[in-house]
Amino acid sequence: MRATLRWAHSDLRTHRGEALFLVLATAGVVASLLLATALFGYATNPWQRVFAQSRGAHVWLHTAESADAGKLSALDGVTAVAGPYPTAAATLASRGVRASVELRGTPEKPSVGRPLLTSGHWLDPAAPDGVVLETRLARSLLAGPGDTLTVPGTARTLTVLGVADSAEPRYRPGERPGLVWALPSAVRDPGGQVTGLRLTDPDDTGYAVQRAVTVLGAGAVGEVTTWQQARAEEQGDDRLLGQVLGLFGLGALIAAGLAVHGAIGTRIRGHLRDISILKAIGFTPGQVVRAYLLQHIAYALLGAVSAVALIVVLGSRLPGRLGDAVGVWQGLPGHAVALFAVPACAVLFIAATTGLAAWRAGRVPPVPVPRPAASAGRGLAGPVRRALGVRLGRAGGPRLSPALVLGWHTAFARRRRTPATVARLALPLLLIVVALSAWSTIDRFHSRPEEIGLPTALTVHTDSGLDGRDARALLERDPQVTAVHPGVEVAALVPGQTATIALRGLGTREDPYPYALAEGRPAEGRDEAVAGQGLLNLLDVRVGDWIRMTVGDQPQILHIVGRSIEPENAGRVISTSLDTLRENDPRLTPTRYEIRLHPGADPAEVAARLTEAGHGHLDVHTVPNPADGLSPLRGVVLGLITVLALIGLIELLTAIGGTVRESERDLLALKAVGLSPRQITGITVTATACTTLAAALLATALGTPLARWLIDAQGSSNGIGAGIAASPSTTLLLLFVASAVIGAAAVAAVPAARAARRRLADTLSAVA
Repeated sequence: MRATLRWAHSDLRTHRGEALFLVLATAGVVASLLLATALFGYATNPWQRVFAQSRGAHVWLHTAESADAGKLSALDGVTAVAGPYPTAAATLASRGVRASVELRGTPEKPSVGRPLLTSGHWLDPAAPDGVVLETRLARSLLAGPGDTLTVPGTARTLTVLGVADSAEPRYRPGERPGLVWALPSAVRDPGGQVTGLRLTDPDDTGYAVQRAVTVLGAGAVGEVTTWQQARAEEQGDDRLLGQVLGLFGLGALIAAGLAVHGAIGTRIRGHLRDISILKAIGFTPGQVVRAYLLQHIAYALLGAVSAVALIVVLGSRLPGRLGDAVGVWQGLPGHAVALFAVPACAVLFIAATTGLAAWRAGRVPPVPVPRPAASAGRGLAGPVRRALGVRLGRAGGPRLSPALVLGWHTAFARRRRTPATVARLALPLLLIVVALSAWSTIDRFHSRPEEIGLPTALTVHTDSGLDGRDARALLERDPQVTAVHPGVEVAALVPGQTATIALRGLGTREDPYPYALAEGRPAEGRDEAVAGQGLLNLLDVRVGDWIRMTVGDQPQILHIVGRSIEPENAGRVISTSLDTLRENDPRLTPTRYEIRLHPGADPAEVAARLTEAGHGHLDVHTVPNPADGLSPLRGVVLGLITVLALIGLIELLTAIGGTVRESERDLLALKAVGLSPRQITGITVTATACTTLAAALLATALGTPLARWLIDAQGSSNGIGAGIAASPSTTLLLLFVASAVIGAAAVAAVPAARAARRRLADTLSAVA
């Protein structure tokens, strides 16, 4: 064992740079996988904790006041009922911020769907105008216990008594109203009621909704929300970040394992004589295998332990959502198990790939075997000889540099292992191309939002105090407004009455709304509509189908002629023109307006002006961009590119070492024909550059379509739909390929120059 450790120590001193890169790459891979685990836990567990502690309802039904919600408690599978509670829509303002809310009359703290107070106290009959705000709504209004809220357009005020967490879908400006608990006396003009159902089997949610709608009547049900929707909305961007980190972490782990396998294989081929001598002096095959295996397991362990230490000590201090995720994850029950299991699996994978390569070292015979000479007749091909300027009947003519021609010949014509080297080097480069595509997609969301379903910058909701014509005229008077699209959004029951979707009427046939279509054509005729991918998935339909839905007690039949990119409501949206909805309900009037602004206009400034001009009748919100929640992804991408570059550098050093060793036999011949040390160095540099160029081109050719497929698949799964991916620009890809080739040539220059200036005695010893 002592001899094995001494040999491993000697080998470490010889290959210190390679060992350092292996440790750093392993640390980066393990850190990526741990962050992915933390994000998955952060995305799921906080909501799950709130749902469990509050005894959350699996279904919330918003119905008319006349609905007899008492019948719902008799349904099979319903274990408890919350409510019914009277509700009223309102707008609240605090410190210049306005928000649409749902006032919910709650006489006492519920036993089902119980709000979990984070600050303040529950409702008190002694404070009839006291309210409790949902956490995200309170954060948006910059309000806390003791603050006073105003109701724009009235003299009424409300006092915040507390702030609470809820497992229901949370407040989203311009999309979903915030939840406000109040005493029934504070809900002065109820517009409906809400009832929560807690089920025996959560998997039967769809069936339970269907039975509830049947009992109450489709016309009495306005909107249905389920626990799956709330969980999906809460996970959102955090789950996506976890998937990105997990995907790249696993890819980097595979690339690192292959790089280690290639490095050991190359070193074994270069040290066949040393291994034979070790066996001749008494080393057994098992000792040789253990020497390589223990050495690289030690590197992997050092990198894994370093990554764990960094995550434990500094993880919660990372900026933004990553730090929050690690902080929450460290308090979860499975945290300690993950801290051990993830690094252990990574080390075991690297150990497995190392063992396969080390096994070859154990099979080296104890008697040194001369390396086979080049096969007879394998001279330079005719084109190569002509490129070198060898005279074949004609003198003169153009001549290429011998270093370029012989370098290309060394890389592709002589080395049988070049395809494997190119494949191993292409894998980290391919993942870098995928990372660049993710970066380009985020840039597309920010720079060209109209291409991904966000053609407008502001959404305006009006109240009954302002009719449609006056509202539109007021909005169009702003000098930075270029277009105003009137519309309406209602909840519609899907066929089978198992869920509700958003039915929108935006624009008119004369002035259509500019949907971002990924498939089909715009809705131009009667009863034509475009739908989001989430709706197509929910109803299992496709473009060209007709669907029937129910709005109140009115059926609405629409023909889906296109698929639009829908970032809102998880893509569960079907959109048509306002004229089409008016044909079914002539009394329908616009209640929302989508506003397009001049390029360069500040949406926040325009929103402030419109709010002031509306005198309390307009509720103006900037349209949220899904990419805003993905800002941490940029730092993640940079970190992943760094890790992948380290893995690529390991493989590159392996390829350079192999090229240098295999060219030792040619060194005497090259010097004999008159090549200078600089030209001999150029041969190795050219061979390395050609190999890297082939790997970079292969990675670009495969990585670009793979990235589009992965991004579009993610878009389809979360309801936005395919068609959001953006490939890196041609300039960026050319710069990427050029950087890889130039960097490889620069790395190869130093060892190649050192080998070209070796003494004659050293060269003869290497050839012997």
